[in-house]
Amino acid sequence: MSPVLEVRDLRTEFFTAAGTLRAVNDVSFSLNEGEIIGLVGESGSGKSVTGFSLLGLIDAPGKITGGSVRLKGDELVGMAQPDLRRRRGRDIAMIFQDPIATLNPLLTIGQQMEMALAAHERLSPRASEDRCAEALERVGIPSARARLKAYPHEFSGGMRQRVAISIALLHRPAVIVADEPTTALDVSIQAQIVTEMKMLAREFGVAMIWISHDLAVVSGIAQRIAVMYAGRIVETGPAAQVLRQPRHPYTRGLLDSMPHATAPGQALRQIPGSMPSMMALPPGCAFAPRCAFASPACTSVPELTEAAGRSWRCFHPLDQPAQEGITS
Repeated sequence: MSPVLEVRDLRTEFFTAAGTLRAVNDVSFSLNEGEIIGLVGESGSGKSVTGFSLLGLIDAPGKITGGSVRLKGDELVGMAQPDLRRRRGRDIAMIFQDPIATLNPLLTIGQQMEMALAAHERLSPRASEDRCAEALERVGIPSARARLKAYPHEFSGGMRQRVAISIALLHRPAVIVADEPTTALDVSIQAQIVTEMKMLAREFGVAMIWISHDLAVVSGIAQRIAVMYAGRIVETGPAAQVLRQPRHPYTRGLLDSMPHATAPGQALRQIPGSMPSMMALPPGCAFAPRCAFASPACTSVPELTEAAGRSWRCFHPLDQPAQEGITS
């Protein structure tokens, strides 16, 4: 079975007065129908820029400077903007972190959903209303037809995020990029939305990229995990294996810094230091200045090592299980 999305050596740079910032640095991964991959890392690691790049949503001073993004066999990098706009929403869609920023407060939910439908399909008013109501019901919004007449401010944060998800699902796209869609929600609402998204992926075969800094959330939804640091993917593999036995020291650091890995009353363990500026990356492995295993070899960029369905970029891969507590 061919992947529905293939990303190869993707590079996105921002050209500023202070210099060139490479936010996405030779990123590669693939995604199959119905599969959910978690893209994780600290803030500023390049996760969201990767998501925006997949949809061609990079504006000046940013630019995709290399690589390939193939959606159902069609190359998106370099595609003419009118053609790319026709693909967005219909074949690939995005769910943003803050739904209140993407919903127009002056239009009803129904009006906004109907506009999204009209961008790609011609339907009668009745058929359009039926499709919108069905989409709301699918994400667990009760009295869906009546709620089409409501405005965004009449919904709770969790309900607004469900509306954003329903809009992304209107055309049943092949791929959905979800950019930290549950970050602003409480834990119980997060769990509900994660459960609903897994069900939708399974039921409709929608492939998803779930961008998050929260490994606990990702462990509950993703079949595979890609760990990103300073613009590069440094480790990928099946979620259960990455979480239980990480190969890259950065992945281990992320896992060890989570509350479950620290005994009650003890200070939380942290990765020392902070992520370097993308405009002044150290030579070789960008994580080396923060890594307890760094050696002179780390002044060179480590090649990608692949084995048994996993991959990592590290001269000193780990072989010990992580602390117990997170499972996929």
